[in-house]
Amino acid sequence: MQAFDLSQKVSVITGAGSGIGKSIAEVFSRHGSKVYILDVEESVAQKVEQQINAEGGKAVYKLCNVARQQEVKEVLQQIIDESNKIDILVNNAGVAHIGNVEATAEEDIDRIYSINVKGVYNCLHSCIPYMKAQGGGVVLNMASVASVLGIADRFAYSMSKGAVLSMTLSIAKDYIADNIRCNSIAPGRVHTPFVDGFLKKNYPGRESEMFEKLSKTQPIGRMGKPEEIAYLALFLCSDEAGFITGCNYPIDGGFITLNS
Repeated sequence: MQAFDLSQKVSVITGAGSGIGKSIAEVFSRHGSKVYILDVEESVAQKVEQQINAEGGKAVYKLCNVARQQEVKEVLQQIIDESNKIDILVNNAGVAHIGNVEATAEEDIDRIYSINVKGVYNCLHSCIPYMKAQGGGVVLNMASVASVLGIADRFAYSMSKGAVLSMTLSIAKDYIADNIRCNSIAPGRVHTPFVDGFLKKNYPGRESEMFEKLSKTQPIGRMGKPEEIAYLALFLCSDEAGFITGCNYPIDGGFITLNS
């Protein structure tokens, strides 16, 4: 049996159509899990589904806006009807915002809150009862270095990721007797399609220069890779991490420790 074996496990991964979520879905699948890809971006998410299945994995895409509680409830019920259980929930879906408090409009706060905070709550609220009934499960939330360290011009985003960290601790405390583990990951800057899009939009013609500059903000001298985050997720969601709950794991090239 391979290490970090997820065979016989059903995983639900939000925001798995691209970036870190996509890598988590791919890695979990390669380690035997049936993966449910929840995303609002149908075209990209379907490509991930097709790719995983073509490689011999088991993936199912479900259109789901995590900000809408009824939609989340219906999708998770569909998953239970199809697979009879949910062993792993990865709350990865999220959006970013750049700006200090003065540059953050009410609609910006509402948007960030609805996805990054309420979206996580919606998935927890709907999934935890299933995990309790089946005798346990694992929850992994995507926090950020911004949840524990002040970062310039990230007011709304930092607010939301601080909430994710707090929810992680609450779930771990409240459901430890139900055999439900809950941890979070705090990535630093990771090279995802979001980064490329941000550079193209804000620094046309200077993408390479700004990419290098952003990379060097990580003490290790580069951005993280989505698959590096995915392998930490794999460990934390595997039985090998059965003694770990209520923890937040930085994976940031030294950003928190060496900048604090």
